[in-house]
Order: sequence, then structure tokens, then C-alpha cells
Amino acid sequence: QVQLVESGGGLVQAGGSLRLSCVASGSIFSINVMGWYRQAPEKQRELVATINSGGYTNYADSMKGRFTISRDNRNTVNLQMNSLDAEDTAVYYCAAFGTRAYWGKGTLVTVSS
Repeated sequence: QVQLVESGGGLVQAGGSLRLSCVASGSIFSINVMGWYRQAPEKQRELVATINSGGYTNYADSMKGRFTISRDNRNTVNLQMNSLDAEDTAVYYCAAFGTRAYWGKGTLVTVSS
């Protein structure tokens, strides 16, 4: 089992920045890919970005150039979010993928216009 705990969400004004972090614990040796997804009100969960153990990153098109995903070590993944706008308001979920998918409980990001 893998447990994921997110931190760093909050309220920010449009144009501002936030940094999210996620720490994994448990059977972290089984994790290959970590990433972030988000779900806005009344919308489906969508990919934000992922990073694998080799450092290869993948971003949703709308996040490219504004968001940066990084991995401090095998069990910590960060998401630097810049130039935020109201459409970025969502619950952001940390995810880890290995033999199965694991999800954090989410952290709320609210961008005020």
C-alpha cells in the first residue's frame, strides 16, 4: 500500500503562484510514475502533469509553460504553478502509479479573479 499526502493548496489571486507538494509513504519502491490531476466543480478529473522515475515529464497542453512538476526523490513530487487564473480553481490530487494507482485526498486551490 502507498499513502499520499498533499500540501500547499490555498487561496491565491489571479496571476499569482502556488507550490503543491505530495509525500508518499508505504511501499514506495513499487512507484514508477507520480503526478497531479485536478477536478474542477462539475467537471471530470483531468491530468495536470506526471513524472516518472527517470525524470520524464508529461503535461496537459493547457498547463505547459505555466506549471512545472518535479520530483525531489522517490517519494516526493512537487507542482509549481505560475500565472494562475480562475479556471485553475480545482481540487488537486496527487497520484502514484506502480502495480496499481494510488490517490491522495486532494488539496483545494482557489484562484480569485
